[in-house]
Amino acid sequence: MKLAGAAFVLALPFASPALAEGFFLSSPIDCDLTSDCYIQQYVDTDPSPAALDFSCSTLTYDGHKGTDFALTSRAKIQDNIRVLASASGQVKAVRDGMDDTGHSDETADAIAGRECGNGVLIDHGDGWETQYCHLKKGSISVRSGQQVSEGQGLGFVGQSGAAAFPHVHLSVRKDGKVVDPFDPDGETVCATPGDSSLWNDRPDYRAGGLIDVRFSQTIPQFDEIKAGTAGAGTLVADAPALVIWGYLFGSQPDDIINLSIYGPDGLVVEDDVTLPKTQAQSFRAIGKKLRGKEWGSGEYKGTVTMIRGPQIISQKTILMMIE
Repeated sequence: MKLAGAAFVLALPFASPALAEGFFLSSPIDCDLTSDCYIQQYVDTDPSPAALDFSCSTLTYDGHKGTDFALTSRAKIQDNIRVLASASGQVKAVRDGMDDTGHSDETADAIAGRECGNGVLIDHGDGWETQYCHLKKGSISVRSGQQVSEGQGLGFVGQSGAAAFPHVHLSVRKDGKVVDPFDPDGETVCATPGDSSLWNDRPDYRAGGLIDVRFSQTIPQFDEIKAGTAGAGTLVADAPALVIWGYLFGSQPDDIINLSIYGPDGLVVEDDVTLPKTQAQSFRAIGKKLRGKEWGSGEYKGTVTMIRGPQIISQKTILMMIE
């Protein structure tokens, strides 16, 4: 499906503009969406087996019915990042007690029918509901029938239910029908996306980017990166290799990842990596093996840049001392 050069409109079975009047949302997560967390996936606005988010990009998957506000690693679950009520209302249902094991072949049977994991459902009146999924086990602080205010804590972000990464999944419904809070009028115009919104303060759209960048002395396993256990704050002078890696989300075919390490004596290593396909999450790394007895002492700077076409869409730099 070629989108460039012309407006492309999808008529969607969501709420109409009139239904959105008077109902607005605040963020369901207590964190900085530019650094501490990010939006990994949006509502699928394409009724076909294909999948498009409200901007006609690929930060979604077929049939996805909410917005996923994600933490940068599984280790961040221990920081107890609060899940917040996006609007005032009455708690309609809660579930707690499910482990934060996430979705895998081993857990699929145990979570069948409970894919939301630990969650909260809030009735806002006039047919509006919000649902919050994948909360941390034992963290839910509200009960069924309780009145809650906008911004009130409901629990902590976790990875319960069918969650491939730690996040809170926010679903918005009007009279039982899915509403995309970034496009409540139900018409996506790719040339000018997002000209309506349910947000009091609409989160900026990031069409992919860098989740984390770190040094290490070996190329880590991807599961270590996702867990938050990869990387090193410092390296010893005789480390066998000097590696820089970047943890990515929302990559697309032909994206270029530039990775570089500069040391006290100048360039250590640099390379461009062209990505072959769309991926929700991935990582890339480059490094250089130690050729002498030790690395030179001083400051080392690692930079990872994500480039799409002529634009830099994300860049992160990390500094490290070798003494």
